[in-house]
Order: sequence, then C-alpha cells, then structure tokens
Amino acid sequence: MDFENNSWIWEGVSHYPHLFGGIMLTAAVLGLSTSFFGGISVPSLTYFWPDLGIFHKRKHGKKRIRVYMDGCFDLMHYGHANALRQAKALGDELVVGIVSDEEIIANKGPPVLSMEERLVLVSGLKWVDEVIANAPYAITEQFMNTLFNEHKIDYIIHGDDPCLLPDGTDAYALAKKAGRYKQIKRTEGVSSTDIVGRILSYAKDTKTHEDQNGSTPLHGERDNTNEVQGEKSQSKCLHLSHFLPTSRRIVQFSNGEGPGPNARVVYIDGAFDLFHAGHVEILKNARQLGDFLLVGIHTDQAVSEHRGAHYPIMHLHERSLSVLACRYVDEVIIGAPWEVTKDMITTFNISLVVHGTVAESNSFLNGARDPYEVPKSMGIFHMLESPKDITTTSVAQRIIANHEAYLKRNVKKAESEKKYYAAKKYVHGE
Repeated sequence: MDFENNSWIWEGVSHYPHLFGGIMLTAAVLGLSTSFFGGISVPSLTYFWPDLGIFHKRKHGKKRIRVYMDGCFDLMHYGHANALRQAKALGDELVVGIVSDEEIIANKGPPVLSMEERLVLVSGLKWVDEVIANAPYAITEQFMNTLFNEHKIDYIIHGDDPCLLPDGTDAYALAKKAGRYKQIKRTEGVSSTDIVGRILSYAKDTKTHEDQNGSTPLHGERDNTNEVQGEKSQSKCLHLSHFLPTSRRIVQFSNGEGPGPNARVVYIDGAFDLFHAGHVEILKNARQLGDFLLVGIHTDQAVSEHRGAHYPIMHLHERSLSVLACRYVDEVIIGAPWEVTKDMITTFNISLVVHGTVAESNSFLNGARDPYEVPKSMGIFHMLESPKDITTTSVAQRIIANHEAYLKRNVKKAESEKKYYAAKKYVHGE
C-alpha cells in the first residue's frame, strides 16, 4: 500500500493527538526508523530537553560490585587462595580483611605468622584488590557500617563452614540479617589446623629419633638408615594429604597464557614448602627481572632426598597451587627436575635462571653436583638477594617452640571441624 502524501498523518494528528504523540515519543526513545512515516523528520528528544540526564547514555557504565572477605590467613595455603578466588568471582573488586593478632589470640589461640607476614601473603594473591589490616574477628554493626559506607562494600563473603564466636554465636549474623551476605564453598583437604598437626607430628617423630640417634632430621640433615625411612613412612601415612587434585582446579588457578615470542623468561625453582612471605618477596623480585616468570616446583621425592626425611610438609600439588595463586607467577612446572639442564633451558626459552640467597640448610650436600652448573656455564645465572630470612624450617620451629599452645588450639579446632564434617552437605560451588 503506497501513500502519495502525508496528509493522512496530519489528519490523524489533529483527530488523535494523544495517540500519535505516544507513537512518535516511542519511536524517538527506541530509535526506530521514521521512514515508514513518509520521511517525516523526528527530532531528537535531547534537542528539546538537553538537560534531562535520562536521555543521555550513561558514561560510567555498570556499577562495579565490591565484595569483602576476612580471615586470619595464618599458615597461608591453597584453601585460603581458593576461597578468595571464589569470593572474587562474586564481584568485580575483592577487599580482604586480615584479622589482628590480638583478635586471633582471643578467639583461636596464638597465630604462627605476624600481621606483616600475613599482609604480604594476602596482598600477593592474584585475586586480591585491596587489603584491610587489623580487621575484627566478628562483623560488628559498627564495622559493618564502615564496610558499607567507607569501603563501599556490597556483599560480605564467607565459606559454608560455620564461624562461631566464643559465646557460640555466628560471627556473620549481622551481615546475614542485613541481606548482604553471600556464601562460598569450603576447599576440602587442607586447613591451618591440619598443617599444624603435620608439623607437630613430624616434630614428635624427630624428637624420638633424636633421643635414639642424636640427630635432628627436621633441621635438614639427611639420614638413610632403614629405621628412619620406616619412621618417615609411618609418619607420612598418618598425615597424608586429603587433597584431591583435579585438572579443573589447576586451570582455575592458572593464568592460561604463555610467554610472547620475544619475552624474557625468568626461571626460579625450589620446594616452596609451607608457602610464606619470603617466597612471595623473592618471586616478586624475580618477576621484575623479565616479562614472564616460570617457577619449577620440585617433586616430593627430590625435596625429601635433599632436605631431610620429614620434608616436604606440603605435597607437590598443594605446593604447586600455592605458587600458582601468587600474582607474580605466570606458569609453573609441576615436578621440575632438580638440575637445570640445557634441554630445559631451550624448551622453555629461558633467558635467566635465578636463585635466592636464603635457603634451607643443605650441609650434607657438600661436594654434590651443582644443580645450576649449566646456566652458570651459559652466563645466564644470577644470585638474587632474598628480601627476607624466613625459611620453611624457621616457620615450623615457631610451632615446635610453642607446641603446647598449638596442641591445645588444635584439639579445640579439630573438634569443631569434626562437627562440620559430620553435618556436612553438598554445596554447589567452584
């Protein structure tokens, strides 16, 4: 049906002004073509009302969701990292509160790591955007208002495991009541309580061995007697990791990107056992020397052979995830060889091999083959000054030196975890 002129439209406007006004307004707002109306020009509404912001496109886009998660983050492990990864997935920006030493002592017992060390560990995670030091253990009304008003937090996050105060009340009750609480799935197979238990068990075995033989394997001295190997096997059986590694978890932690064709690849290797602030700082410094940081994680067998019968405390996949979670790491080799070979350097296009000045005692390896002989001969080896003098052994010794307090803390926490697992139900999550 063709129309020779637009008189029918003007007649309609005169007889049904409200109807046609509505049609024209709708066409303008929706940006519909006006060609159907016979070439009538429909001026932009913003031409008539230039100051009405409702007709302008939003310049700032969608509001970014800020989420908050707190914790002690003592003896930082891959379970902590996975919790924060899940929390970040619920928003755009993750703010992490680190509970103060005083609050931990009052509610759980003495912390192993200082506030400064815990700050380094949490800040070093790839999913963390901001950190709040000395956060309270319980979400009080005053602190919750501070989070909402000053830090612009939209939601408070916690795992599906209960967090109870000494009086038995829920530490997140107020956040739940306010409708600003979201839950994530707890990572199974590891906890700070479990790690402390491993260390205390190894210390007990070490004390028994020391009384019988006058040596201390926990300090990095190797013993090849059948008796020690038997004790080691028994201890390992009692404290096997309950972590079930999956390819999906590794992918979730990975950056998923390789080095560019002309990237300067820096390689650093080690056990990275009981991941601590010293590890974070040396990885940060190593990353600054190139474009891509490749980290080699030694096998459990290699670590045990070179550092002593009771090492490693954390197993290969546990250690690999802890390193992968670090924001300065681009890729890891799970089960890297002890010696850096020419073939390995070529395969990964390594430009520089570095090693820290602070490491575990390897006094029994005097005269052994240098694992960095090849990169040294190629002129691509560099000794990197370790920013901190922390080692896995020094952290373990803190627990051993105060073993009674940690035993008491573990008994209390173990009972809580037993109740959790008894009432545990499936929770959908990542």
